[in-house]
Amino acid sequence: MSHDLALQTLFPDRSEAGRCLVEPLAGYDGRSDVIVLALPRGGVPVAYEVAIALKVRLDLLVVRKLGMPFHPELAMGAIATGGVTFLNDDVLRAYPVDPALFDAVVAEETRELARREHAYRGGRPPLQLKDQVVILIDDGLATGATMRAAILAVRAQSPARIVVAVPVAPPETLQAMYGEVDELVCPLVPERMVSVGYWYQDFPQVSDAEVTALMRQADRQAAVQGPAQE
Repeated sequence: MSHDLALQTLFPDRSEAGRCLVEPLAGYDGRSDVIVLALPRGGVPVAYEVAIALKVRLDLLVVRKLGMPFHPELAMGAIATGGVTFLNDDVLRAYPVDPALFDAVVAEETRELARREHAYRGGRPPLQLKDQVVILIDDGLATGATMRAAILAVRAQSPARIVVAVPVAPPETLQAMYGEVDELVCPLVPERMVSVGYWYQDFPQVSDAEVTALMRQADRQAAVQGPAQE
């Protein structure tokens, strides 16, 4: 890929990446049975744009990657709200982890998941996803471990349909996910992924304060718009 071509395929930021997902999801516009679930923190600015444009509900599903002890960016699995654990068997076979180290990572991430659950969803009612169309959104996928944990958590509530929408992901991750969801939306599928952040011009860490502010803004917008239509 040339440098010029790379620049043309970069998303300026997460908000713009979210706007790129709106048109492929236009069929869900204004439906009361649709809920967009952001994977915090990076997925929140992306999901916010989708939910506002489609005039549907926005909420959060807290998921934490289980990073390899000596290579935290590589996911050996993930955990999600509701006690869900997804293990990345391919990674664990390739790089066996001492059980004590594995348990230490799980314990640390479980504490962080609980903290975020309280910080982001403390005042919100529990998710009610039965018979709903659930659109799961993150800012991109690498191994897909966190998204697959999110899918397991959502499926446990018997939704009508599970949609995964992300701005960028490698083909092998999408291929592994096809059988697990009803619809996959991903406008940018590079053969060589590098990392999610590589495909953004501006990719700062999203803060707790930004997550909280966007969720409040979405709630205010929903109150102004009133209930969505069937």
